[in-house]
Amino acid sequence: MTGQVRTVDGRVAGRRGQATRQKLLDCLSEMLSSSPYRDVKVIDVARRAGTSPATFYQYFPDVEGAVLEIAERMAAESAGLAGLLEGRSWAGRAGWQTAQELVDGFLEFWRKNDAILRVVDLGAAEGDKRFSKLRTKILNSVNSSLAGSVAELQSKGRIDKDVNPAAIAGALVAMLAAVASHQKAASSWGVKQAELKPSLALLVHLGVTGRKPTK
Repeated sequence: MTGQVRTVDGRVAGRRGQATRQKLLDCLSEMLSSSPYRDVKVIDVARRAGTSPATFYQYFPDVEGAVLEIAERMAAESAGLAGLLEGRSWAGRAGWQTAQELVDGFLEFWRKNDAILRVVDLGAAEGDKRFSKLRTKILNSVNSSLAGSVAELQSKGRIDKDVNPAAIAGALVAMLAAVASHQKAASSWGVKQAELKPSLALLVHLGVTGRKPTK
């Protein structure tokens, strides 16, 4: 990695500097899991990482800059969500399995990145185009694949020709994102996690195929 990471002033960070920089990012990620984004201060991140604010500013302009880097890495990892649909069938029992695995993978990705996704959502809601772009990138990883699945079924005459694949995919992905971001609140609705997944999978299957799944 040497030569690939630079300080704020453009200097190449050595191996030790890269390790320090990564530790700052790791500590910030941990803090976002337990503290409101607006309450996280540079001095607190630096102290947790065992270094100084001056060192933090060598690598990041501010907390927001560091958060954006974490978010960008997460957005890059979201490309793997598209793999949940690559080459998958929506016919018969295989279609039900496809729907279930998509839901499992999507919810797991959200749980793993819950803290940073909350910050991305906040930034996007406030109109910050940088966060809006990242959120779109994350959702598009699934949206494009789902739209492709609907379009393929449509071309084979298996769903109505008047259906808009992009609209169906967008609605399903918006549903998945909304539910995923409220997983912890499911119990207050009287819904157990074990019941949530199959319900989501059923809605996804119905949305894509227009039919009840074969179980």
